[in-house]
Amino acid sequence: MSYMRRVYATDRWFTFPKFQETAQYLKRAMTDAGLQDVEVLGAPADGVTQVGYWTEPMAWDAKEARLELTGGDVPAEFRVLADYQKVPTSLGMWSGPTPQGGMDADIVEWNEQGDMRGKLVLTKQNPANIKWLLVKKGALGAINTYTENPALKDGRQWINAWGDSGWAFTKASTPLICFSITPRQSEFLRKQLGGGHSLRAHALVDARYYSGIYPYVTGVIPGSGSGEEVLTLGHSSEQGAQDNATGVAVQLESLGTLNRLIAAGKLARPKRTIRVLLMGEMYGSMHYVSTHPDRMSRTVAAMAVDTPASSYDLAGTEYTFYMNPHSGKSYVEAFILHIAELYFPKVDRPWHWHEYMVGTDTYLAEPMIGVPTVWPYSGTGPVTHHNTEDTPSRVDPRSLRDLAVVNATYLYVLANAGEADVGWLEQLAVNRGYEQILRAAAPFIDRAERAQSEQELARLLAQGNEKIGYTVDRESQAVRSVQRLAPSANSGTTRVSSLDAFGTAQESRLRQCAEERARSLGARSPVEPRDDEDRQLAEGKNIVVKRKRFGTIPLDDLLPDKREGYPSGAWDATVIAALYWCDGNRNLAEVIRLTRLELDARKFDFVGYFKFLERHGYVEFATPAK
Repeated sequence: MSYMRRVYATDRWFTFPKFQETAQYLKRAMTDAGLQDVEVLGAPADGVTQVGYWTEPMAWDAKEARLELTGGDVPAEFRVLADYQKVPTSLGMWSGPTPQGGMDADIVEWNEQGDMRGKLVLTKQNPANIKWLLVKKGALGAINTYTENPALKDGRQWINAWGDSGWAFTKASTPLICFSITPRQSEFLRKQLGGGHSLRAHALVDARYYSGIYPYVTGVIPGSGSGEEVLTLGHSSEQGAQDNATGVAVQLESLGTLNRLIAAGKLARPKRTIRVLLMGEMYGSMHYVSTHPDRMSRTVAAMAVDTPASSYDLAGTEYTFYMNPHSGKSYVEAFILHIAELYFPKVDRPWHWHEYMVGTDTYLAEPMIGVPTVWPYSGTGPVTHHNTEDTPSRVDPRSLRDLAVVNATYLYVLANAGEADVGWLEQLAVNRGYEQILRAAAPFIDRAERAQSEQELARLLAQGNEKIGYTVDRESQAVRSVQRLAPSANSGTTRVSSLDAFGTAQESRLRQCAEERARSLGARSPVEPRDDEDRQLAEGKNIVVKRKRFGTIPLDDLLPDKREGYPSGAWDATVIAALYWCDGNRNLAEVIRLTRLELDARKFDFVGYFKFLERHGYVEFATPAK
């Protein structure tokens, strides 16, 4: 709890000088906990440097910011709408400055068709989503009224993105001012505007952009000499206690505890080094990955700890464990769920698992990096995400304890795993494999029982066999991935064969069901599998996509109106999954097929999207090998 409060105390101001203070504190905390090789590193915060295809943000500092309604008839409680010194989240991150002494401006509701020139614009959506339109319309700046939870009447949503083309403010971005107000204040302003009243405000922002450093901190518990590492990472540099001072605190606690137990002789020193990395989300971790390729190649597994540690007593605060993308399937999924099965019943806490989800530093599992990574995540009960209501008082020490236990167990067992553990971990992966194969087959068997035509049965049989075969392949990869821990150990061939046999049995069940249903419909038997023809697959056979850089493609150097209707690849699950399947050998038809099997994404224009990326130089095309 002390770690969490201390990180929150500086990060809640979300300026780069405060991030530096946090980094120095984390260095001291790691050193005091006995970690070794503790370093404060940093990405260039210059708004120009690209890591992967992400452009590093400009450094930013704010000293003072205030938004005050002018006029003699404003109630005192609504006079001052924002004061950065009292509530830092009153000011959007990367807000531009005003002239010295501030400026006066009219407040108007956002209207893309209206005259926004020189106005302060009230936005019902997060203004970061329309920053480029605000610039295009000549707005002076934004007053955010959007919130993820309108019930928090006096809470303010944190605006943490202010780039013209994406998340961070880069050298090419426009320095508009940005404030954030409460739902209670929003209701007052809209009532005034709706009643025909004009509103003016005095805005003062003392802020600056500059080329600086985006700091991050790393330290280790040294292993006994294998040269390999296990990694835990989570971002600092955000305004909330739950997001993500809790995640930072958990990792400090778990490594500190492990180090004490090792020093006391209660745990053997693990074979592999255990490393912690605390950094700015995405921008920090991507810089670390790009500048330590050899170290990353020796990292066998990771856990991303970006999560609230909320009250046991509120609904929606159970933990969900997010898995790897299917292109990076690994035994660590079965292993983390095994830990959850052992631990959470002891504290009477519900938990779940979920397929891969984008949104934090879990991209390490993508094949160009190859570090399988799991992510525990909890809700907060009442949603306080990126809100001033995300405070230390809402953190439950029991949840911090649970996360520390799970994190430390995951790290230590994998850091110490050797040849003797391979069979056990393979069996965990096989158990999960059986479950996943059955889960893949069941919907098709159910639908076949209720099919209304021979054509429908033929389509279900084709799609079901494909899904089962795909799942067998993915779960077999998870079993084989254990070998990375001990390459000299006996392979899992026999166990993979058992998954093949189980998959074949499910295909037989589906065929038997289809035949029985065909006979009951008076249709032909046997049913021949048949799927619909697909133009995208036909065209994609002649294209191989070659990736140039690791990680996702956020398009942060292209304005939204230049993207031809395609989504930013920063967080879009469909384009990210497809990108990860592009290994420079598969043709695009196979990439499309695999992405559809992973996500059931059948409506997306994959061929058009990758041609768009190729035109802009993000990927290269090659002709498939004959």
